[in-house]
Amino acid sequence: MLMEALGSALLGLALSATAARVLARRLPSVRVVLVSGVLGALFGAYLMHFALGPEHNTLTATLLGAVLVSAVVVSLLLRPASGPRRPSHRTPFSVPSRG
Repeated sequence: MLMEALGSALLGLALSATAARVLARRLPSVRVVLVSGVLGALFGAYLMHFALGPEHNTLTATLLGAVLVSAVVVSLLLRPASGPRRPSHRTPFSVPSRG
């Protein structure tokens, strides 16, 4: 259990540090990204450990679940890309008129 928690925290830290470096302009502060990645990985490890049950002590599946949940949590922090956008000529959910 300790190896699962430590491994998932390290994987979450590595994933969030990579995301903070690659997507620095689209993410909030680095501290928020790192903490969110680690906490997401710890929650993912807990979730996978709970889902698999006490009889299945597979470290690989637990760490895979931790990385997946951490990636989802970090992706929720992404902001839209800033840059030139094409203006929309129609309002959303509008029905074209035929007259």
